[in-house]
Amino acid sequence: MFQGKYTAVAAGVATACLATSLAAAPFAYISNQLENSVSIIDTEKDRVSDTVVITGKPAGIAVSPDRNKIYISTPEARGFAVLDAKKHKITAKVSGIEGALGIATGSHGRQIYVADWYKNTVSVVDSESLKIIKTIAVGQSPSGLVVSPDNRWLYVANRLSNSVSKIDINKLTVKHTVPVGTHPFGLTIDGRGEYIYIANVQSDDVTVLETARMKTIATVKVNMRPYAATLALNDSRLFVTNQDDDSVSVIDTATLKEIGLIEVGAKPEGIATHPDDRHVYVANWFDGTVSVIDARTMQVTDIIKTGEGSRAFGQFIAR
Repeated sequence: MFQGKYTAVAAGVATACLATSLAAAPFAYISNQLENSVSIIDTEKDRVSDTVVITGKPAGIAVSPDRNKIYISTPEARGFAVLDAKKHKITAKVSGIEGALGIATGSHGRQIYVADWYKNTVSVVDSESLKIIKTIAVGQSPSGLVVSPDNRWLYVANRLSNSVSKIDINKLTVKHTVPVGTHPFGLTIDGRGEYIYIANVQSDDVTVLETARMKTIATVKVNMRPYAATLALNDSRLFVTNQDDDSVSVIDTATLKEIGLIEVGAKPEGIATHPDDRHVYVANWFDGTVSVIDARTMQVTDIIKTGEGSRAFGQFIAR
């Protein structure tokens, strides 16, 4: 009788703890390139909960599907670092990627993809052994990477080739490379994997690609030197950082028209959407801050002090 009572109580406590854990807000990981660190933001409180030193000028960020590991590209260390998300400790470093910049991983988490800016390749790294298992030639100066929701395709923005490559993840070969705007850098994909949005730094616009045919369906003008993009509100709005305008452009994805321009910090670069699909986080390089935007109202709701040279290139919020 008593055993059953205590078992029930223990089960209730365990269930409550599990529910609390599952309900806990995710964290945002902001690479501060100029001070060799990563700021960890508690998105429930919108404040920095910890800062971890990471040498090698950290730039790109990717989060493992289980949210236990954070992959951070380190261009000056010629590779990337692995951060334990629970202990806030660097557990491994991978080298041999000379110009490591963009970094990504699919929802299955078996592989890590790293763009090599200098060698014009994408390195494919096994997430268990942390060994490079394949190097894929792409266009010149690959930067942004994004994996399709079904883990079938990897898309690469080739900045100096003014193109985007589509890589078959099963075969690890390039299937298509198509022209886009001038100097594409950051890119994002919708939840169905049907459209890619590419920020073109020098042509001051966004290319919208249909993934099935790899055809451009629109080019949307934004402001000065767009860097990266993210989607929010069930993919109905696209948010694009404009580096030289200290702003974020908002595009209606149904009409493909700009519907808003939001003032943020100085030289905004990385941008990502919170799992609530409403709040958008923007890393501001010159200010060393992160601006938080409400996607519905298109207003900045908070400014978080991070570190010098906040870049956060990639999907830097744990989902």
